[in-house]
Amino acid sequence: MRTSHPALTALRHRNFRLIWVGLLLSFTGSFMQNAALLWHVSLLVEPDQKGLALGAVGLVRVVPIIVFSMISGVVADAWDRRRLMLMTQSGSAIVAIGLALLAFSSSTSVWPVYALAALSSAVGAFDLPARQSLVPSLVPREDLPNAISLNTIMQQTAQVLGPAIGGIVIASTNVGWTYVINAVSFIAVIAALLMMRGVPTRPEKSTSKDDVSWRAAREGLRFVFRSPLIRSTMLLDFFATFFSSATALLPIFAQDILKVGATGYGWLYAAPAVGATLMSAAMVFLTSRIERRGPVLLWAVGIYGAATVGFGISRSFWITFACLALTGVADTVSMVFRNIIRQLETPDRLRGRMVGVNMVFFAGGPQLGEMEAGAVANWFGAPFSVVTGGIGCLAAVAWIAVSTPQLRKYRATSVPTAKAIGTEPVPTG
Repeated sequence: MRTSHPALTALRHRNFRLIWVGLLLSFTGSFMQNAALLWHVSLLVEPDQKGLALGAVGLVRVVPIIVFSMISGVVADAWDRRRLMLMTQSGSAIVAIGLALLAFSSSTSVWPVYALAALSSAVGAFDLPARQSLVPSLVPREDLPNAISLNTIMQQTAQVLGPAIGGIVIASTNVGWTYVINAVSFIAVIAALLMMRGVPTRPEKSTSKDDVSWRAAREGLRFVFRSPLIRSTMLLDFFATFFSSATALLPIFAQDILKVGATGYGWLYAAPAVGATLMSAAMVFLTSRIERRGPVLLWAVGIYGAATVGFGISRSFWITFACLALTGVADTVSMVFRNIIRQLETPDRLRGRMVGVNMVFFAGGPQLGEMEAGAVANWFGAPFSVVTGGIGCLAAVAWIAVSTPQLRKYRATSVPTAKAIGTEPVPTG
């Protein structure tokens, strides 16, 4: 594949192109499984316990992330990231097979589902630092913002396709088949990784394999919390998603409030990704043209919170769909600029640890938020939980904006030089 179009420049690099296509297929299966998991749990509990049971999915997912996040980042900086991904992708496929067998067994116990969800999260805790740290070694530095934009549109496209297909599969067959499809989808990434050529096994000046330790982990923590821009984007991500994580409550809205069934649930689950896909396509062209990146990032998260409030108030399927789609639009803008700031500000030898720390914030926020949303929904109702969460998101944005002038003032021209982010070259693959 050859292209001279500036919006697709990162796809000129073979290794990046391979992983991009492989992840598109794999993410589609994974988002299908994420939607199916919540539906699966909702079928196994009593109606008056749905809120807490769905919120508990977030809790069992976040605990392994917190436990393994720092050490997984160290491992990603010390080991061959491509081989590490081969291990994690294979492990995720095995977990998906386990969920499928559980669903086909007609088990009525919810605890095995929680256990496998936690195991999947533990595997993912090692996959994400390796995956995000691998990307900068597949493209030259000048193509990295474009690679991040293309990864965003790939992920958002998968978020549309996965839940929508999952809803259809659940409605027409058994929830177990969604897990089977996801297990098969991991073959695409495994094949892409095996076909790569010339990928560095480890970054220059990387952590030694013999130094996978808490000392190395502390080095990563010190780097993150001494950088105001990276620290503020992580805090913004955590608090915004903690207060506005309403995805876990979608089965309640689909079944009891909007009464649209499994197919409607699949589309509601996919709605944020519909907006995100459209916006991520635009961001491929707009990213390099937006200069006031800090203010735009703050406004995007504010819109995310306001759209969440609208979702909680709505009693119309289409208005709900539109509000959820708007959260996807806003989150995409935020995600692109957060990732660009972090990747450009971080030396390659520390990227795995930076992603490991960030994983606690961007994964811990929504997962803990799902638990909080489920508990509030159980006591006060799902709409109240969603509306107050959106308001909390707006408050968090205001606090970060006031307390971090570096982020308010951040511009595209603020991007540091190669010397500032580490002098090691980034191979083209």
